[in-house]
Amino acid sequence: MDKNDLQQILKKFQDGKLDINETVNSICEKPFEDMGFAAIDYERELRVGYPETIYCKGKTVLQVQKIVESMLKKENNILATRANIEMYTAVKKVCPDAEYNELGRIITIRRHKMQLTESYIAIVAAGTSDLPVVEEAAETASLFGNRVERVIDVGVAGIHRLFAKMDIIRKAKVIIVVAGMEGALASVVGGLVDKPVIAVPTSIGYGANFGGLSALLCMLNSCASGVSVVNIDNGFGAAYAASMINKL
Repeated sequence: MDKNDLQQILKKFQDGKLDINETVNSICEKPFEDMGFAAIDYERELRVGYPETIYCKGKTVLQVQKIVESMLKKENNILATRANIEMYTAVKKVCPDAEYNELGRIITIRRHKMQLTESYIAIVAAGTSDLPVVEEAAETASLFGNRVERVIDVGVAGIHRLFAKMDIIRKAKVIIVVAGMEGALASVVGGLVDKPVIAVPTSIGYGANFGGLSALLCMLNSCASGVSVVNIDNGFGAAYAASMINKL
């Protein structure tokens, strides 16, 4: 049940089409579907403003297909992260209008249009190798109704490239900074803007990068105020938080 469903039930009660018991029963319908291997949380959007997202990694192709098929019953927008092409092919069989961002490994299904925000989220990437995380963040933010501006390949190795894009970055309401290697870009951006910065360390880098750990620790130790950090490669988590800030 989403907010629209709840409003319709209460309107029917207000108009005398449902009595008190029928209204209570309608509201108290089981808020999730137990599929044995998954329990689909249909009331998450009602509670937190965004529907449940499918994290595909570790699931089988059939499980992803069945979860999507179940979620389609509610006519909500659907987001599936870390999906491979086989999963997308299976989802297309039950939902022909599903779209796939191969670079971001993300499936999107748009059942209703969301009014885009006037303000936007800037996603700033240190290098081209960080693009899979950028695309995950961008697709997530877009599906949640946000305008998105991408600023790509402006890492500290050629910092003049960043300065050339500062006008776009400074006009954003919230900024996501995606960087691997030593992750220094988040601190640099944080020291140049008056907006919240959400830093995403990526697993891009040579051996001493430790799969993103060095970038994570660098970002956590940032001397720039206003920089918050999400987990390694977590473009989805960064976009979710940025969307909440952008809509305040």
